[in-house]
Amino acid sequence: MPIIKLQHIGFRYDDDWVLRNISFEVHKGEFVGIIGPNGSGKTTLLKILDGIFTPQEGEMWIDETPSGKLKREHLAKIIAVVPQESLMIFPFTVQEIVLMGRAPHLGKWRFEGDTDFRITRQAMEMTDTLSLMKRNMNELSGGERQRVLIARALAQQPQIMLLDEPTAFLDIRHQIEFFDLIKALNKDQALTVIGVSHDINLASLYCDRIILLRSGDIHCMGSPEEVITEANIKEVYKTDVTVDRNPMTGQPRVTLLSSYPSEGGNRFYSGAAPQL
Repeated sequence: MPIIKLQHIGFRYDDDWVLRNISFEVHKGEFVGIIGPNGSGKTTLLKILDGIFTPQEGEMWIDETPSGKLKREHLAKIIAVVPQESLMIFPFTVQEIVLMGRAPHLGKWRFEGDTDFRITRQAMEMTDTLSLMKRNMNELSGGERQRVLIARALAQQPQIMLLDEPTAFLDIRHQIEFFDLIKALNKDQALTVIGVSHDINLASLYCDRIILLRSGDIHCMGSPEEVITEANIKEVYKTDVTVDRNPMTGQPRVTLLSSYPSEGGNRFYSGAAPQL
């Protein structure tokens, strides 16, 4: 049985529909990527999955239970979110931030106990942030901060982790480190991962399945080989690309085509992974 099932989901802001007839299933232990141009509905879909937004059409089930019947505190035990970046107004330490992940498991007026501190420590060990535990969150580098946010999510002990473009502000090294860690958790602990990304090549490398959104509809979904094609990218993004195979992994690889010829007439852009 799927751990998440969406059937004919529709969502609108006022009179403007941003998602229509969205239907798909995600099974336990899958790593599913959601890609698409700006305005295609990626963030809205993620907020529906997290229970922040309630769709005006359709229904969603989480672990075979209609999402509308799940209380927020119960949903927080199942689903954790790693955001792009989390602005810290107060000078919390890393340990305090990670310990916040235990909040869904604490009853009213209950303080953290030995079990909560043990789980928090394990989450920091898994994310290589234990040595940072006494540091102020605002003193950390971008890569360190993202590892702390993963640790906080892991401290929730979720079945599902949602990624909201978590590497948008990270350099290439920290992007790879981040996704290597998430993939390891996905495989070793059967953690179900659903991630929104603008980086098509990263999605191709790490995701088992990809959903390509176009103007609030699912244009196509399937394996990276089925979704990441020159025809699909050109039609959805209105951008000329070439798609070949990564020589190391065999996965589809997107290269942008420049409309301005470089010296020698080479129109290929061979920079970092395309952010489409």
